Amino acid sequence: MIGAIIVGILAGFIANKLMKGESEGCLWNLILGIVGGAVGGWLFPKLGIDIEPSFIGETITGVVGAVIVLYIASLLKGKKK
Repeated sequence: MIGAIIVGILAGFIANKLMKGESEGCLWNLILGIVGGAVGGWLFPKLGIDIEPSFIGETITGVVGAVIVLYIASLLKGKKK
């Protein structure tokens, strides 16, 4: 459980930096990382990508998923303006 929280925070933080987002805090990074991990965990098998279930593999999956979530959120924000 603690490992999943650490991976979630790390994945959310990295994705936020990659997308050049503003720092929203540790809780936001955790939520983003968890949602990103779910998105990445769903998407990777659909694309035929097999990631080793390790700290690095789960972090990569979470980062990719979180970047996708941030990108979709930025598209939705753009449509609201």
